[in-house]
Amino acid sequence: MSGKNKSMNISIGQAKLLGSALRVKIISQLIDEPKTSKQVANLIGESPGNVHYHIKKLYDGGLLELVEEKKLGGVMEKYYRSVASRFHSPAGATDPALEEGFKSKDSASTSVRLQLSPEQRKDFREEVMDLLEKWVKRTAAEPGGESEEFSVGVKVVSTEAKGDWE
Repeated sequence: MSGKNKSMNISIGQAKLLGSALRVKIISQLIDEPKTSKQVANLIGESPGNVHYHIKKLYDGGLLELVEEKKLGGVMEKYYRSVASRFHSPAGATDPALEEGFKSKDSASTSVRLQLSPEQRKDFREEVMDLLEKWVKRTAAEPGGESEEFSVGVKVVSTEAKGDWE
């Protein structure tokens, strides 16, 4: 079954595997159709050996599935596909770069308070995920060049503290 439009809850270990922009780029190339590590490497402008290494890690971590093997000459080509298009980390599995004490050379944050109904909260989260996915796709096919890796996190938190209503 294709990972397209499928969400998956993941473990802390799996969340750590996704703590790399390169691995996110790789996953993004394997959502719509299965590809070999060489095909992915060509699409994202990375070396085949490096991409193969990361695909193996993602596969071993249960984030990719092996869907086909084809013998081409003396080489076995392995086609991988992402098991989902969206991965939901468990509570507390925050990227270390987003934690309070992380000393970043470049960061920005913004916040706003919104009055949201349960339906609006669901819609808001969906729109944020769509925006993040748009940016993953926009940057996935571009070689690193002069780019820098950033961690982007959005936290939606009720302003009502636990226990206030008890």
